[in-house]
Amino acid sequence: MENQLPLWKRLAWMAAIWGASVIALGLVAGLIRLVLTG
Repeated sequence: MENQLPLWKRLAWMAAIWGASVIALGLVAGLIRLVLTG
């Protein structure tokens, strides 16, 4: 068993984490906008 993950798997993890952070930021921004305008 090798320790190093294959490149595509590492890229997939990076993309998943990046996407999740973008979605989380979008949700937070949307909530703040709702609170401020409401």
